[in-house]
Amino acid sequence: MIIKSVELERVCGLPGQLPANEKPEVAFAGKSNVGKSSLINALINRKSLARTSSQPGKTQTINFYNVNSELYLVDLPGYGYAKVSQADREKWGRLIEGYLQKTRVLKGVFLLVDIRHDPGENDKIMYDWIVQNGYEPVVIATKADKLKRSQLAKQSAAVRTGLGMKEEGVLIPFSAVTKQGRDEIWDVIGGWL
Repeated sequence: MIIKSVELERVCGLPGQLPANEKPEVAFAGKSNVGKSSLINALINRKSLARTSSQPGKTQTINFYNVNSELYLVDLPGYGYAKVSQADREKWGRLIEGYLQKTRVLKGVFLLVDIRHDPGENDKIMYDWIVQNGYEPVVIATKADKLKRSQLAKQSAAVRTGLGMKEEGVLIPFSAVTKQGRDEIWDVIGGWL
């Protein structure tokens, strides 16, 4: 996709603030510090529209990025960060659940996991939860540049097994540094639209 314009159009911290968008939406879920903001910046060819941080748990809202006035990239709050209170984690869970149940224009959900590690319990719970909400998540295995090329297939298989993905499930190794996987992600989005 040729990116002509992008703007952070809406930031929602409460379910009552969620917009009733008419343009299609594509959502990104993942653990804190998995690289959601870096992925979104890479997709839209911007360095810092989606704020990145070395401190996990920064995205505490649902952020709606309007791309070319054609679709929304939706950045969901990160999960699984231990230094956040249980009350905050529950609030984010309700926010994400409210979004998935309220939106009428969500075309698909990407679940980001760190390819360097086997999926954790929170990743598996999120994967299953997305499926239970009626979506077949496409898994983006981030930080692929941190592995040797010879390790990619083995770690991709470990992610598939750890999440319990279906054989036909889509997994895309991605690097925000090298842009590996960027075109494949846009191809998936194009197919959803």
